[in-house]
Amino acid sequence: MGSGVQEQRASLTQGEVLPRASSTPSDGLKHTRSVLNSLFSGALAGAVAKTAVAPLDRTKIIFQAPVFLPVFSPLIYPEHLFNGFFSLWRGNSATMVRVIPYAAIQFCAHEQYKTLLGGYYGFQGKALPPFPRLLAGSMAGTTAAMLTYPLDMVRARMAVTPKEMYSNILHVFVRISREEGLKTLYRGFTPTILGVVPYAGLSFFTYETLKKLHAEQSGRPQPYSYERLAFGACAGLIGQSASYPLDVVRRRMQTAGVTGHTYGTILGTMREIVSEEGFVRGLYKGLSMNWVKGPIAVGISFTTFDLTQILLRKLHQMGYTAR
Repeated sequence: MGSGVQEQRASLTQGEVLPRASSTPSDGLKHTRSVLNSLFSGALAGAVAKTAVAPLDRTKIIFQAPVFLPVFSPLIYPEHLFNGFFSLWRGNSATMVRVIPYAAIQFCAHEQYKTLLGGYYGFQGKALPPFPRLLAGSMAGTTAAMLTYPLDMVRARMAVTPKEMYSNILHVFVRISREEGLKTLYRGFTPTILGVVPYAGLSFFTYETLKKLHAEQSGRPQPYSYERLAFGACAGLIGQSASYPLDVVRRRMQTAGVTGHTYGTILGTMREIVSEEGFVRGLYKGLSMNWVKGPIAVGISFTTFDLTQILLRKLHQMGYTAR
């Protein structure tokens, strides 16, 4: 009898909880909105950052790839002088095709991994501890690189070849597939993944850590825009310096079909670069250019993402207020 009453009370208690469960669709809507906001903010962040540094990015790729061009062609001014101002953005359309989905996936994945790891480690809604913070960035970068790699290959080819060789992005895909095989579209994939783990991990880790320290020291939950740019610049400097040799190896493997070299493995490529050009001058070729380009690009990217997220949240709140 007593147990029957207890069971009845339990069922009533469960019945009281059921109306709360009806809020699940609302939670699902919030999650979907959050994902879409992250995708849009990430796409915009990547597009703005890469367009801003496109001339420096093109110059860096030319430095990394042993392309036989006029002696002054790696420099920005002669490139402008010989081929016109907009030649500095050659390959930028391919960059946009790659970077928009890459940045969207990376930033969105980072937000999702932060939520998952926060729940797993018991830090839901709070700043993650150092290791999960590093892990979230590495996993986000790996996810984005795996899904968009062929577009990176196309971008590299367009950046180091004459305009007459490839007319557009589709032409690059068709010609590489026909002349070199579909596997070529994934040449350099392994060093890319090995490089993106420290790059993305350290970049996100540094940026999130600096924001956390800033909030603790200043008492302001949100840094100013110029502070975000500075934090992003530090993140880019650290992340790209740590992964730069693998970035050089990746570019050499991607552009092997048009430079007359044959690179098979990561270690083999590294050995050939070091034997022909030396350790520092080979594996770190163009690093000084990256120290200019990288911090600017990452700073703009992180700042644009954060500010777009804040703007979208405010617009959403205003929409609810208007109702």
